[in-house]
Amino acid sequence: MIKNRTTQLIYQTIYCTLGLVGFVACLGIFDNIHSFRWDFYVHFTNISNFLCIGVMLTALVQTAKKKEDSFVSAAPALKFIGMLGILLTFLVFNIMLAGQEGRDPQANWRVGSLIFHVVLPPMYIADWFLFYERKKCKWYYPLVSGAFPLAYVIFLLIQAVILKFDSSILMPTTTTPLIYPYFFVNLDTQGVSGVLMWIGILAVAFIVVGYLFFGLDKLGKKTSET
Repeated sequence: MIKNRTTQLIYQTIYCTLGLVGFVACLGIFDNIHSFRWDFYVHFTNISNFLCIGVMLTALVQTAKKKEDSFVSAAPALKFIGMLGILLTFLVFNIMLAGQEGRDPQANWRVGSLIFHVVLPPMYIADWFLFYERKKCKWYYPLVSGAFPLAYVIFLLIQAVILKFDSSILMPTTTTPLIYPYFFVNLDTQGVSGVLMWIGILAVAFIVVGYLFFGLDKLGKKTSET
């Protein structure tokens, strides 16, 4: 673990800068400066990255204010929740979605996709291992983290109700229904039982992985000098 303030500042600044570029990219500005991607808010990729960018920005402000070398301690619970969310984003995209039938392979190489799916997730997780003190995680962090994907699904359901489950409303430049941004939440193709199954799988996976990180935290050394 690294307590050096300068190293932390450099790492956090790089992350936040890339996060800003990714945020601009998810608005569609790099594709067409005159076309705003208003549907950015429905993607778990964006939501999880926004949370992580917010936590990292908070850490950057904290680090900039302190005058001595010490571990980062900004928003530990949100840091943990964001870590699981961004790991889910990384794994689901790279294992299940990147090569999905009908997806344009070139889309995987766009700036925003690379930053939010490939670059920032490992950086965010590495930040926890590098700059946060070990043995500080609370036993309930993994359980609370499970509420993150569940809240996202509830949000999608509320939007679907508001839009009267109209799957003919598509995301700009795609054939994907606005109310079903991912195949595993698509009631039309998966059915209620299928969607509930996927929700259960993701929630359980979230909690299990959370306790794996919790275990790693407890196994780690409490202090380290760099």
